Amino acid sequence: MAKSGTTTQGLRAAIERSGYYPALVAEAVEAAVGGEPVSSYVVHQETTFDSNEVRRHVTVLVLTDNRFIVSHTDEQAADAGSPSPYATTSTESVKLGSISSVVLSRVVANPESYTPGQLPREVVLTIGWGAVSRIDLEPAACGDPNCDSDHGYTGNSTADDLSLRVSEAGDGPETVRQTLLFAQALSEATAATAR
Repeated sequence: MAKSGTTTQGLRAAIERSGYYPALVAEAVEAAVGGEPVSSYVVHQETTFDSNEVRRHVTVLVLTDNRFIVSHTDEQAADAGSPSPYATTSTESVKLGSISSVVLSRVVANPESYTPGQLPREVVLTIGWGAVSRIDLEPAACGDPNCDSDHGYTGNSTADDLSLRVSEAGDGPETVRQTLLFAQALSEATAATAR
């Protein structure tokens, strides 16, 4: 594990570097972390374009010895319910033993010339702990093309609580690297909890 990305001071500095309401985000994250030491973290700021509006969003993932903490902060434009722009911040604290899956997908350019340690072009980190599941169903069928019986449905249930996409082009190589380190630390922590 790299030394950067593993301390409470480093987490605070990363939140401030994101430039996205750092006092608000840091207060929410620090309250959720409490007095626990930070093992690893990722701060991901994302900007999207919605019609004529620019919307920003920040996700902060924190790993402690006992918990996985996820924080989301979104900004909203003024609307009928609020005459001024506002931000919404939420945090969720998950016991490490509750995490059921840690999936890391890597996208690598020119895989024929890949060398170990080379940074992927992008990574997608998906973490499941049972709060949100996605069910994909389709009609079941048999092999008989003349059969018109109802065979019910078949499908998959997938834990899909959090999915975070980070790219070298959009977020920079350091954010990709930090996401890889975080995914490895989280995988190791959940494996240790399962023993």
